[in-house]
Amino acid sequence: MSKAPNPVFIILAFFSIYVIWGSTYLLNKIAVTELPPFMLASIRFTTAGLLIFLLCKLMRISLVITRRQLLNTAIAGFLFLTFGNGVVVWALKYVDSGFAALEISAQPLVVLILMRILQGKKIQPMSMVGVFLGIIGIYLLISQKQVVSQENSLLGIFMIFLCLLSWAYGSLFVGKANLPTNYFVNTAYQMLTGGIMLFIGSLLLGERWSSPVGWSVPVQYSMLLLIIFGSIVAFTSFNYLLKTVSPEKVATSTYVNPIIALLLGWYFLNEQITTQSIVAAVVLLTGVYFINTKKQLVIFSRFTNRLGGKLK
Repeated sequence: MSKAPNPVFIILAFFSIYVIWGSTYLLNKIAVTELPPFMLASIRFTTAGLLIFLLCKLMRISLVITRRQLLNTAIAGFLFLTFGNGVVVWALKYVDSGFAALEISAQPLVVLILMRILQGKKIQPMSMVGVFLGIIGIYLLISQKQVVSQENSLLGIFMIFLCLLSWAYGSLFVGKANLPTNYFVNTAYQMLTGGIMLFIGSLLLGERWSSPVGWSVPVQYSMLLLIIFGSIVAFTSFNYLLKTVSPEKVATSTYVNPIIALLLGWYFLNEQITTQSIVAAVVLLTGVYFINTKKQLVIFSRFTNRLGGKLK
């Protein structure tokens, strides 16, 4: 019989993916103004992975995993970090941090649709309302002239959508995959493999690397915060929650992330918050709410039960 999850750990983990991840849009936006995107992401995740390995050694946690687990952590690292995060960082060169967070807030809709396509889960009426509102919200978001008029903004918007698909599929994959049972070990291997793939991608793209001593102070602090909090703390919390609660509940972090990102982008980077963006956010997040209400989550019970003691 599996041990019941600690409610305090669950609350702290949700705080991490809600608030800390909401701030990473600002931190990435600051850093990508000076650093190549894949270099930035590679340094962030490789360093974080190595630090977690060191932490495991100090805590005498075994780092031994099977070949299957190594392969699965590499797949998850690619879906979440190499593509799912690295391309978002690249897209931040062309779109505002708050806008990117709002677009990514559509993730629960994508999770629901993928569950329908890949697992045959029926979409209930409330979910259909949520999907409809989500589509309207996304349209209101991306149809703004001040957004699409920016150079390469449409390409950035499209690539972020592909990242949405990658994260959504990764969430479903991790829920069923054979991964290391220890969350630190699981995160460390995902970080390291994802960081290595980002490094290879950076080399293939011909990005120019630079020493941290040559970075500006805001970029140095941003990288430090991204490594410690955005990577080690938040991503470990994310993996913990994916094995403790259902994927669509984890996706509810998109309620808070865009609000945090919008406010931080507005306050620190003077990013414009238009009336249409506010309306789009309300419509989109209302759609997400319809998908994730307690009553609606009952339809996923059979899915979570199939995962045995690893979920709920």
